Amino acid sequence: MEASYCNALWVLSERKMAAPCLGMVVRSMWQFRNINRASTTLLKGIRHFSGSGECSCAVKLKYETHKPASQWKLYGAVCLQRLPVVSQDPNPIEQKFLDLMQQMELERSCLSDHELRLLEDAERMSRKQEEDYDSDDEDLVNQEIVTAQDDEDAWEQKLKRFQPAGRANGASPHIFNNHTPTGAAGEDPSSLDRCLSDSLVLLVQQEVGKEKVWLLPQLQWTTGETLRQTAERALASLPGTDLKARFLGNSPCGVYKFKFPKGVQTESCVGAKVFFFKALLSSGTNPTSEKGAFVWVKKSELKGYLKPDYLRQADRFILGL
Repeated sequence: MEASYCNALWVLSERKMAAPCLGMVVRSMWQFRNINRASTTLLKGIRHFSGSGECSCAVKLKYETHKPASQWKLYGAVCLQRLPVVSQDPNPIEQKFLDLMQQMELERSCLSDHELRLLEDAERMSRKQEEDYDSDDEDLVNQEIVTAQDDEDAWEQKLKRFQPAGRANGASPHIFNNHTPTGAAGEDPSSLDRCLSDSLVLLVQQEVGKEKVWLLPQLQWTTGETLRQTAERALASLPGTDLKARFLGNSPCGVYKFKFPKGVQTESCVGAKVFFFKALLSSGTNPTSEKGAFVWVKKSELKGYLKPDYLRQADRFILGL
């Protein structure tokens, strides 16, 4: 290639071609040589890239074939909450503000229809007591008149017969099953009817190793299911209950990681990771299994049941509404 290039230059100089023609030929030969070199370099790069891709695929396949097993057991847990059924009692500041607003409403409001009836009845009674009273002037001649005071007396009797539902001790009909619970539900932590003005969380007692501890309902994850499905299975597997819940999303709201005791650890398993999913109670019954295995507690009562490390993680996503 180099020899042909030099020969061409020599022939052109010998023939004494014009300078413009010589420049055009030299430029064309130079561009042809650069294109040749670029093509050769590109082919080498493509071959190198193809070889590296085959190598990376082989490494990836080898890694997937010999992928090490996880040293952590996975669990799915459900944080089941019963939302408040009644409103909370107002604190002193709220009560003062409520009294003030009611007083302002009373002073600035207009008369209601019932109050207007009371005034009309009082005016009618005053006319009847006058000496020149003529009953023919009244529109309601020979008709039984029911005064506003008669309505108030009837309403008063109906109010006396009405028995208001209990707010704190769950003495009202069951909010989910329409039956009346027995006993003091406010003192029984296993009752679903306690603390109606607070949000409650379901805890279960399970054996971890040789110790019984209080936990949120959980089960070990199995191959082929999502962690949410594991949490749903943990709720459905509770004995003696028929709890229906609405899960809030497919992503966990928290995670708790812990290591097993030294005597329990193995080379293939050193601990567990628990993924929590939030759910709201839709319907259900009180547990009928062994007494003391289930409790419904407020957020402020969790520290009396859960371990400190476990409570620290659960406290982040449990809302005391």
